[in-house]
Amino acid sequence: MIKRDDLLNRIKHRLENNRIVAVIGPRQCGKTTLARMLVPPDSINYFDLEDPYHLARLDQPMTALQDLKGLVVIDEIHRRAELFPILRVLADRSPLPARFLILGSASPELLRQSSESLAGRISILEMEGFSLNEVGVPLQNTLWRRGGFPLSFTAANDESSFGWRRDFIRTFLERDVPSFGIKIPSTSLFRFWNMLAHYHGQVWNAAEAARSLGIGESSVRRYVDLLQDLFMVRLLQPWYANLGKRQVKSPKIYFRDTGLLHALLGIRTEQDLYLHPRSSASWEGFALEEVIKSIQPDEVYFWGIHSGAELDLLCLKDGKRIGVECKRIDAPRLTPSMRTAMIDLELDRLLTVFPGDRSYSLTDNIQAVSLGKLVETPGEFYS
Repeated sequence: MIKRDDLLNRIKHRLENNRIVAVIGPRQCGKTTLARMLVPPDSINYFDLEDPYHLARLDQPMTALQDLKGLVVIDEIHRRAELFPILRVLADRSPLPARFLILGSASPELLRQSSESLAGRISILEMEGFSLNEVGVPLQNTLWRRGGFPLSFTAANDESSFGWRRDFIRTFLERDVPSFGIKIPSTSLFRFWNMLAHYHGQVWNAAEAARSLGIGESSVRRYVDLLQDLFMVRLLQPWYANLGKRQVKSPKIYFRDTGLLHALLGIRTEQDLYLHPRSSASWEGFALEEVIKSIQPDEVYFWGIHSGAELDLLCLKDGKRIGVECKRIDAPRLTPSMRTAMIDLELDRLLTVFPGDRSYSLTDNIQAVSLGKLVETPGEFYS
């Protein structure tokens, strides 16, 4: 079993300082497993809203919850949005007999209800599948190929992992999306998702995608917003600087889990991945997500100008501007684009992240950084 001690400690710390903690993220990313380390599933304090027995216990929610003490877990909270006002009442008691850990699959409704009903009482923690720091740097290529969903990563072999991911995509489209009350035909969403795989790492053009699919641009925007809300894709917004230059003003799109990207592209094995024309773009997205998990910036953007200079990732953290370039090459070199980004964006530091095993300086504030070293000691590279 792969330990997730850092994430578990973050949840415990949040619970010490907040009356309600919400852990949100995609299905099958490990939320329930972590919650069961805090409260056993057979405890009276554990509610799984996919279990008919637990749903029946909450027919009278105030009666079921008001006498409980300690930590109470409510899993799949998005299935019972009417619980939020009750949680607000229970969280306002003094003295406070119970704290609440609620889990949800990143439903927009969940976020809306929590922000309206639980403002000042709730801390929201976003969770994803395994990170490189959790599985260990020696398994970097396996994590890149299979993605971070626990059952995909730990599968007995690549074929089993690929089959799990294909089944996940089908279940997600046919069962999970409708469970949020979203009425989009699964075949339409699959075609759209499959098309997005070929946009991974590129500037997103909704009008072009709409023409390719033969649907309206508003539908395309709705589809991509849905996949973003459910943590399947990331729309990386552009950063605007007052430069007097023509800057790129459309977002870039990335799959947040490269395992799902590879399943849609038909990539089954390590050899398939290395030979695929989207291999470099896939690694760029993988590295970008790992950098974000490691640095935990306050805000993230990308930047580009039409004359050619660009920056894969601009991280704003603790008042500093950290630029990141992700390159699947053996030995990065200093480029004119890096110099332009340093000057135009007034960066404090620029990191060129690559899959090698050693880091070295390119100039005083520009460094080639091993992805493995970055995730092991992130503070060394951005402090």
